[in-house]
Amino acid sequence: MQRLSSEALDQLFLQARTHQKWLDRPVPDALLRELYELAKLTPTATNSHPTRYLFVKSAEARRVLAEALPPSNVEKMLKAPATAVVAWDERYHAQMPKLFPARGEALAAAWATQPTAARDAWVLQNTGLEASALIYAARALGLDAGPMGGFDKAKVDATLLAGTGWHSVLLVNLGYGDAAQLPPRLPRLDFDEAARIA
Repeated sequence: MQRLSSEALDQLFLQARTHQKWLDRPVPDALLRELYELAKLTPTATNSHPTRYLFVKSAEARRVLAEALPPSNVEKMLKAPATAVVAWDERYHAQMPKLFPARGEALAAAWATQPTAARDAWVLQNTGLEASALIYAARALGLDAGPMGGFDKAKVDATLLAGTGWHSVLLVNLGYGDAAQLPPRLPRLDFDEAARIA
């Protein structure tokens, strides 16, 4: 592999921002499919990929999602061309024979009886990896992203995800951000404040 160009690093990291204001520019379904095809390539433990995505675009789905948001997050979501509900599937283990052919049957059987606390920690770790990949894949495709954790997960699960066995974790607004309305970037910690080399 080669180091990415300065322009690519700018797009993915240095100039990329979390957006809350959006241009009136749609995100086609084909682009969301392309986004998924990139995001699905992120690594997960034993290639398990427990994450599922619901891309909310329709007026009705937006209305339902808005009812699960605090007032401060409603406009951010409603103005975004699309919002990804990032979730995990309680039956993710059923896909292991496909995803890990060498040991999939054994893994599926073991994980079907996994204690709830261990399962929840494990799926959240892997869903976090996949949510991050979704954001960086969006940036790579020229989209902006605005992740939001402030929402009623139980309400989303009972409405938009009813009958799926999926459990919401995070929302990611997707579209073309209005850079003119971005505030200055907030500070980050320096290396010596947040990292060590052992």
